[in-house]
Amino acid sequence: MISCNVVDDVRARLIEVGGRTSQDLGLGRIVGQILVYLYLRDGECSLDQIGQDLGLSKAAISIAARQLESLGLLRRAWKKGERKTYYRTTEDMATALQQGLFTFLNQKIQTVAGELDYVNGKLEEAVKNQDASPEAQFVYSRVKRAKVLRDRAAGLLDNPILKFFVKS
Repeated sequence: MISCNVVDDVRARLIEVGGRTSQDLGLGRIVGQILVYLYLRDGECSLDQIGQDLGLSKAAISIAARQLESLGLLRRAWKKGERKTYYRTTEDMATALQQGLFTFLNQKIQTVAGELDYVNGKLEEAVKNQDASPEAQFVYSRVKRAKVLRDRAAGLLDNPILKFFVKS
């Protein structure tokens, strides 16, 4: 039988890796820590328990839990006679991760799309004038290229075959 210290060490290590990975993806460290923490727990945990075990504030846990819930990675659970909200990971974590990452990537691409459209409009006006600097022309050409790349990435994510596999 494996001792509790080994299990605790394994959990702590994986929680830290989850936090770093989530941070690298732009979701924030706490999001990954909570997801792995709950994934490695049998049953539901309250915000208070998560905060105590991870050394994080209830507010930070609450914000991250809502973010994970919106991605379909966490579910709320209630216990009869208690006012606290409890969380657990979704039953089908693989599908939820695929769909959550898919949704996350789509949101990021849409954010980039809006910014590229905005700056493209500003640069277009500047470049239409015959006296546009070489630097303005260069940046304009790069923005146009970035829009093409953004469109390709959006097209890949909009591919029916990819959507089929993400929903499967």
